[in-house]
Amino acid sequence: NNESSGNAGGVTASSVKKDLKTLPENEIAIDGVVYTLDGFNHPGGDMIKAFGGNDVSVHYRMIHPFHAPGTLKKMTAVGVTSKQTDYSFGSEFEKELTAAVAKIVKPNQRFATPGFWFRLCFYIGFYSLCLFSYVVYGSSLSLCIALGVAQSFIGLNCQHDANHGAISPYPIINEILGFGADLIGGSKYLWIQQHWTHHAFTNDVNRDPDASSCDPFFLFHNYPTGSPMRTAIHALQHFYMLPVLSFYWLSSVFNSTAFTLTHEGSKQAGCRFENSYIKSKRPIAIGLRFFYLACTALSPFFHHDWKTALFHVWFLSVAESLSLSIPFALSHNFEGSERYPFGGPDKHDTVDWYKSQVETSCTYGGFISGCLCGGLNFQIEHHLFPRMCSAWYPYIQPTVMEVCKKHGVRYTYYPTFFNNWMSTVSYIASVGRGSIPVPKKSD
Repeated sequence: NNESSGNAGGVTASSVKKDLKTLPENEIAIDGVVYTLDGFNHPGGDMIKAFGGNDVSVHYRMIHPFHAPGTLKKMTAVGVTSKQTDYSFGSEFEKELTAAVAKIVKPNQRFATPGFWFRLCFYIGFYSLCLFSYVVYGSSLSLCIALGVAQSFIGLNCQHDANHGAISPYPIINEILGFGADLIGGSKYLWIQQHWTHHAFTNDVNRDPDASSCDPFFLFHNYPTGSPMRTAIHALQHFYMLPVLSFYWLSSVFNSTAFTLTHEGSKQAGCRFENSYIKSKRPIAIGLRFFYLACTALSPFFHHDWKTALFHVWFLSVAESLSLSIPFALSHNFEGSERYPFGGPDKHDTVDWYKSQVETSCTYGGFISGCLCGGLNFQIEHHLFPRMCSAWYPYIQPTVMEVCKKHGVRYTYYPTFFNNWMSTVSYIASVGRGSIPVPKKSD
């Protein structure tokens, strides 16, 4: 890679130096080099424009695990800037891991398998049937549960892989399927901002939006004793965990950011998403939001009295919330999860990004669990290779575990969902009581 002090595609550091804070929206920074997006035909589609004006060094490595030195030469360098130093890449662990996985799944074959397409068609059909029945024939408690679960299938399987660019090598297919997020009460563009930031900086409470998503009512992060985030009520948070998670749908659907398309949590990572590309997507996002609300929140009032209709909408919201949020909660909140990737509350040691992804995540179950939750049970594999279709994770999991063991990287595996759930509840209880030791502050 080009160093900030050297020659960057013909642009020297002494000629054009750029400030990350004022980087224009048609430029991105990778490893200290600034590239223009003008005239660049990105193989993954124009979604790259959403990240214009940002340092995407970690995001680039995350999405391109089989990175080749010549890849960036296809872009035009226009300057240099400061280089991020908190995560390191190129370790022996990373090299052996990516090489071993590439032997199982060739980089150009990492997209959806026939089996994945079959499941995808089934989940889309199931969702369409449930939504049609809900709107045309009227809601019922059983239909609310069915539609809530159907929406979670879309969220966990369809939109998740699509918005990672993992379903098809053709960007337009991922683009279309990615709107599944909007058809379950979320937002494709907000999800990408939030989720890709989460992937880049997993469990770093200062930059991972998920790590502080329920603060201050409910704590996922293990804050030090005496932290202003802690209150006495948190000692009981494992008892009210499910009620908190049941509000996931409401917090997503009735959120003003659905109209601005600017994810507030991503700002803490220093990411800026107020560019013209994101703004141009507001009309379609707003249109889809009103369509979704008309179908799920308004249609029951045409079939029932207002009290029954309101109850059905709430019941639907709980069904979807728990179906989606419980699998999410397991992924990075378990006994032994790394909550301080950089060493401690005020430390910022350089850390191997690949090692960090393994030790902040866990895997449970196998193929069947993967079919139901879009491979999110293979969270370690997903965080190491987020642009690989989830259908491949059962095949690479034994190799990932073996390479981790060889290099002394802690790999957490649970045989079943229940084992992982019990570990998560235990972790949440310990976090609430403040009984998990926090790394000592540096002198």
